Amino acid sequence: MVNVDQEKLAKMQQSVRIGGKGTARRKKKVVHKSVGGDDKKLQLTLRKLQANNITGIEEVNIFREDGSVIHFTNPKVQATVQANTFAISGNPETKQISEMLP
Repeated sequence: MVNVDQEKLAKMQQSVRIGGKGTARRKKKVVHKSVGGDDKKLQLTLRKLQANNITGIEEVNIFREDGSVIHFTNPKVQATVQANTFAISGNPETKQISEMLP
C-alpha cells in the first residue's frame, strides 16, 4: 500500500480543477502569457494624453546619481507639453559617464 499525504493530494487536486466541486479535472494547467500588454496600455495612455512623436532625435542620455548613464540610440520619443510628460522607448544601454566623454 502506498502512503500518500492527504493534505498534499487535496492541494494538488484543487489547483487543476476548472469549476467548482464535482467538475472534471483537466490534464494540464495552461498558463497564458500576456505578450505586449504593457506596451499597448502605455500607447493607449499616451494617446489619451495627446502625445506627439518627436522626430529627428538621434540619441538620448539619462544621467543617474551613481555616475552611470542610460543611453538610447535612435529612440522613439513622444511628448505631451501640457502634462510635462516625455516617453522614451528603444534599446537602453547602461554606461559609465567616463565612457560617454570623448
